[in-house]
Amino acid sequence: MPSSNSPALPASPAAPVSRSGSPRAGRARRVLPGFGLTLGYTLFWLGLIVLLPLSALLLKSFSLTWEQFWTAVSAPRVLASYRLTFGASFLAALVNLFAGLLVAWVLVRYEFPGKRIVDALVDLPFALPTAVAGISLTALLAGNGWIGQYLEPHGIKLAFTPAGVVIALIFIGLPFVVRTVQPVLEDSEKELEEAATSLGATRWQTFWRVILPSILPALITGFAMAFARAIGEYGSVIFIAGNMPMVSEITPLIIIGKLEQYDYAGATAVAVVMLLFSFVMLLVINALQGWQRRRAGGAS
Repeated sequence: MPSSNSPALPASPAAPVSRSGSPRAGRARRVLPGFGLTLGYTLFWLGLIVLLPLSALLLKSFSLTWEQFWTAVSAPRVLASYRLTFGASFLAALVNLFAGLLVAWVLVRYEFPGKRIVDALVDLPFALPTAVAGISLTALLAGNGWIGQYLEPHGIKLAFTPAGVVIALIFIGLPFVVRTVQPVLEDSEKELEEAATSLGATRWQTFWRVILPSILPALITGFAMAFARAIGEYGSVIFIAGNMPMVSEITPLIIIGKLEQYDYAGATAVAVVMLLFSFVMLLVINALQGWQRRRAGGAS
């Protein structure tokens, strides 16, 4: 029999026992099924909705010889549409890079009456049908529109020109930059700005040395997303572009025109070029987002 002076042995940790008496039942239960089932469903759904249509597009283009494919994608009219589509998309994304940063800065750093309304209006291009956006912009900028009637007498014509295409793409791309930069600005540490100010830095130095490095990955990501979105835009552009061949005709309209002429092989050839460029943009966006996460992890 152990004496009363003998040291007490530490109690061994007992497994959590549920009401049913089983230790395994004490683990946290997942609401959704296990990884195997959810992964299988995910791959099946992505294959059905995404990969199957894209595979059909690629297989259709394989019916062309290399010479036929090159002839379809390098026609002068198609090349002109590439220049307009990619050039206008890049210019619109560049404008949104600065405008989106300004809008996000005002929404995060200032309080003013109607702030929630302004914040909700940023998402309007997401919810508004693109055809409605195109008709609205045309009604504003056409020669007899609310704004265009005062600009055309001075030789400034926006509707039915490449400038109108850029304006339409700026409209639909702005939310991508704002919603990408806004949460990063909200999470930024204002103490660093106050420390820079106390050390004698000017406002421009504080922005250039402290604020910009922290939001630069988000800015580039928003730029890339707005650029990728503008490349495939159709509804809001066709109403204001004028659709003049070699002047204001975008690549999606070229594809629609070939489909209406039953030139399915030519349409898929032009679409494959757009698809390849979209894949490149997707890789760039994911790389930028990974860079942003690594920077955020390193800063913390």
